[in-house]
Amino acid sequence: MADVKVKKESDPVDVAAIETRIKELCQQFPHGITDQVIQNDMPHLEAQQRAMVINKLLSLGQLDLLKNSSGLLYRMKDAQSASKMKGSDNQEKLVYQIIEDAGNKGIWTRDIRFKCNLPLTEVNKILKNLESKKLIKAVKSVAASKKKVYMLYNVQPDRSVTGGAWYSDQDFESEFVEVLNQQCFKFLQSKAEVARDSKQSPMIQRNSSLATSHEVWKYICELGISKVDLSMEDIETILSTLIYDGKVEMTIIAAKEGTVGSVDGQMKLYRGVNPVIQPTGLVKTPCGLCPVFDECHEGGEISPSRCIYMTEWLNF
Repeated sequence: MADVKVKKESDPVDVAAIETRIKELCQQFPHGITDQVIQNDMPHLEAQQRAMVINKLLSLGQLDLLKNSSGLLYRMKDAQSASKMKGSDNQEKLVYQIIEDAGNKGIWTRDIRFKCNLPLTEVNKILKNLESKKLIKAVKSVAASKKKVYMLYNVQPDRSVTGGAWYSDQDFESEFVEVLNQQCFKFLQSKAEVARDSKQSPMIQRNSSLATSHEVWKYICELGISKVDLSMEDIETILSTLIYDGKVEMTIIAAKEGTVGSVDGQMKLYRGVNPVIQPTGLVKTPCGLCPVFDECHEGGEISPSRCIYMTEWLNF
């Protein structure tokens, strides 16, 4: 790193050079820098001088002051947002900062009002103004269909807000999930059939029938049946439902660091299975095997009336 040389105490400090270097550090570390990073880069800079330059950059609106578990962070302020916020009053800046701190999960109007301690009419007026400037946006949450959360305009909403790939305009895409379910199982079944036809030893056949979630994900992507980009996590969610259905089993093995599909030195392997005997009717009851049984209740996101497994079981 370049070292900004500070002159002796009797000489004037080159404030412009220090400002430039701090902004360069912020650009190198876009998520923010701590005071320690600045100290390490400019060890000869006195604490009072460092504080003076940082405070100047904060007052000019060139830096954002954030707080995380490790302490205070300094981050370059988005130039476009800074220019749009120019001329805004303190109340508008406060509401903007509250929404920015909420990140990609957003924040309810009620929580904004609680944090800024402003009347509801004033909060609504500020939100409308920020939306018109395209500084923030309102996003409908799948957790509550009649409520909206606010986040910065350029922020991608968290999966917990949008529902991820399984939701479209707050509606659960049950048919899409079922198609993915069938295709993932079909892939694992065909892999198992190829392994059986190889006439190898039982152990080799079993190992040959195993597939990583990355292989299943690649197969689904190549099919082109999804209009949205699916992640490996999405495919593993589908594979989990197949495990609960008794159609697939999963094995976890150790894997070398950097191996495709491995996480923390472990890799999940899946294979399609056929039950030796058909389970009894009581065992087939969806509620008896449901992993979210405790969260299921009428009026909730998961409820008996909306459960596709319960509907299929009753129709049977």
